[in-house]
Amino acid sequence: MIQQLRPLFPYMKKYRSTLGFGAVCVLLNNGVWILFAQVLARAINDLNSGVTRHKLVTYSLLLLAIAGTKGIFQFLTRWLLIGVSREIEFDLRNDLFRHLEGLSYSFYQRTRTGDVMARATNDLNAVRMLIGPAIMYSANTAAFMSGALFFMLHISPKLTLYAFAPLPIASIVIQYFSKQIHERFERIQAMFSDITARVQENLSGVRVVRAFVQEDPEIARFETANNEYIRRSLKLVRLMGMLWPTLELMLGMAIILVLWLGGREVLAGRINLGNFVAFNIYMVQLTWPIIALGWVINIFQRGTASMARIQQIFDEMPEITDADVPAAPPTEIVGTIEFRNLKFRYPQTAEGGEAPWILKGIDLTVPAGTSLAIVGPTGSGKSTLVNLIPRIYDAAPGAVLIDGRPVREFPLELLRKNVGFVPQETFLFSDTIRENIAFGAEDAPDIEIRAAADAASIAAEIEEFPEQFNTMVGERGITLSGGQKQRTAIARALIRNPKILVLDDALASVDTQTEDRILNHLRRLMQGRTTVFISHRVSTVRNADQIAVLDKGEIVELGSHDELIAKNGYYTELYNKQLLEEELETV
Repeated sequence: MIQQLRPLFPYMKKYRSTLGFGAVCVLLNNGVWILFAQVLARAINDLNSGVTRHKLVTYSLLLLAIAGTKGIFQFLTRWLLIGVSREIEFDLRNDLFRHLEGLSYSFYQRTRTGDVMARATNDLNAVRMLIGPAIMYSANTAAFMSGALFFMLHISPKLTLYAFAPLPIASIVIQYFSKQIHERFERIQAMFSDITARVQENLSGVRVVRAFVQEDPEIARFETANNEYIRRSLKLVRLMGMLWPTLELMLGMAIILVLWLGGREVLAGRINLGNFVAFNIYMVQLTWPIIALGWVINIFQRGTASMARIQQIFDEMPEITDADVPAAPPTEIVGTIEFRNLKFRYPQTAEGGEAPWILKGIDLTVPAGTSLAIVGPTGSGKSTLVNLIPRIYDAAPGAVLIDGRPVREFPLELLRKNVGFVPQETFLFSDTIRENIAFGAEDAPDIEIRAAADAASIAAEIEEFPEQFNTMVGERGITLSGGQKQRTAIARALIRNPKILVLDDALASVDTQTEDRILNHLRRLMQGRTTVFISHRVSTVRNADQIAVLDKGEIVELGSHDELIAKNGYYTELYNKQLLEEELETV
């Protein structure tokens, strides 16, 4: 048990004073409640010798005072311990989100979003129940049972032995049920992750589902998964339905045994009536704690299973860190990019073997303030190459350099603040256009937001919207066209005024006229800054200082537009093909 709760100890330590007060309230709550039976026993024995108004009032007030005091301490117990569980849940959720934000991109490539969401919601709630109700009821049961056992032994050791005779059997039953509950709940949570992932994927891809008329098949698949989730949940419910009646049966047998044997002790004069009543009250008072024990076992097994699933995420370590940053790191970036004998492949294939080389022996220098365009067939490694600049992936040490220093020597924060990156897959947040453009530059004034949008040739279109820059773009920017999303993403990169701008095929969704306007703005804005962009259009790359043609992970051609045309290779073929397409469009 201690080992399973160990990951929670740092969080519990933070609130040790509150937990300490809660523990005191638990002791006082149960200590006062234990006195209830003692007062009642004395009242019965005292009233046997004669009933008076004074006695009735005295004992009634005592019992009322005990009940009232218990209520106060019970409230404080719940307020403190349940409150701490909420505070720990708050801290744990923040730490989990912070950890997720720091994980490398590769983690999200192999982990479904729905699975992460299930752990951050359903599993986190199960852990809160473990920290709060489970600990509170366990402490209450332990405290009351200890006190009750002391008085019960004082009344009659033999009767106490009979009362607790079923406990060894109960412990075996509890151990068996605990293992089964843990295993079944793990399977339930795994199924819940599958369901969450399916819902998330369907909602994100709702346009694809509708375009292919797959609503009914997707509903059927969801129903199948949901039925499996219900089936696994019902198996757990049946198990819990057996646990509680089993504990109640054992407790009922103990009460019957006490009534039978204890009654004989009273008739024989070995136990007075008041003590016998007190003994039975303790037995009744123990009913709920013992029944609650079954519920606590359920909560504990659910909580530990969920904590193990959350811990799997915490055990994931970022692959890209500042570990190689020197004691005196660079504080600014000029913008020279260099690749030295760069070889790169992704860590593993899906089967766990070695992946093929994506990039092979890349040697290339992009002087600060110049532009590099990268062209090549699909799958040639273009996106992989530019992803190595802001360290979305890590190349071998010394293979990628900025300003003559290995890219690993730059703190990640400094590096990524100076690299404006527009990925191939545009992502916009479900927020206003203003907030999407200002993402990463939250303090940017309206004039800078407008200037960035103008540079990306989208300002005029935004101002035609009813809400202009306050227009909500919808989830993933669903209310904007593909070209509008790409230009908004470009504006988001430009507003940070980066030393290096990387555009990963960021103009693919815009027409050639809009492309020309954006490129003209970029040429003015990026003077003195380094620009690296990928494109399949010759019209996009022809004015770049250098053009690299990538094929099968190698640079097969390098030079300016005119130099590459003269080589009569892949670039010339691409140029002639697109020239023919443009001529056909004008016919």
